[in-house]
Amino acid sequence: MVDTSVNLAGVELTNPVIPASGTFGFGKEFAELYDLDILGSLSFKGTTLEPRFGNQAPRICETPGGMLNAVGLQNPGIDKVISEELPALRKIFHKPIVANISGFSLEEYVTCCERMDKEEQVEILEVNVSCPNVHGGGMSFGTSEKSVYEVTKAIKAVTTKPVFVKLSPNVTDIASIAKACEEAGADGVSLINTLLGMRIDLKKKKPLLANKTGGLSGGAIFPVAVRCVYQVYDAVKIPIIGMGGVSSAEDVIEMMLAGATAVQVGAANLVDPFASRDIVLQLPEAMEKYGIKSLKECVGGAH
Repeated sequence: MVDTSVNLAGVELTNPVIPASGTFGFGKEFAELYDLDILGSLSFKGTTLEPRFGNQAPRICETPGGMLNAVGLQNPGIDKVISEELPALRKIFHKPIVANISGFSLEEYVTCCERMDKEEQVEILEVNVSCPNVHGGGMSFGTSEKSVYEVTKAIKAVTTKPVFVKLSPNVTDIASIAKACEEAGADGVSLINTLLGMRIDLKKKKPLLANKTGGLSGGAIFPVAVRCVYQVYDAVKIPIIGMGGVSSAEDVIEMMLAGATAVQVGAANLVDPFASRDIVLQLPEAMEKYGIKSLKECVGGAH
């Protein structure tokens, strides 16, 4: 028997597979297809203080090996998430939940995290300082060591649960950004968010997305994600949640060998709604194939 369990900043997970925020909603649609309790955890839709309609359409397009999205953090706002979405999620998912929080000011991040910290089933706060599809927030907080330090420090001052900061690959040195998070007290980092990209409609001679640019996700970015996780693992001592183009059990193992303790599955859920479930089911066989008895022991094994 192989052991698929992992410990993520003190939170025990039966397996490392976590659907990524923004690709799984609040779980309702997927719960109609399979029992969500097979998952290790779940990172729900990025939540802001106020409701957001998101960006104008078109805001998703396919690309070779992936997709571009500029959804723009569409969500019902933290009041409705706490009063309606979380109670509904509790009925269909009974394991630790990762709450993904975004903001447009330091005060908004602090307020949202302080409120979400009080929610019983939420075990980890994932602070998104890396969304490339909104203006005046998101990625602007995650591209400098100073700003990411300030956000992390302020959030840690008002929370008791583990805080993971979600980082952008759209920087020169992601390892230095991760170190700033660690120095500010972060319990872990999540990486990577999407790569900034763009496509142009040849007939209209205009960008395909109304937002002009969007976040590239899918298999095309997997090698970039593995590289970032590998570099950050060498730079910090806090745990890493790895993500970016993961679509198989083998990808999970590769990401963990690079240094990830847990792994999020994103765009693959949009291609195949059973993707996360199937990866969990295929993990034991993949582990046996590569002679891995415990996933805890393979974290950072490629270093």
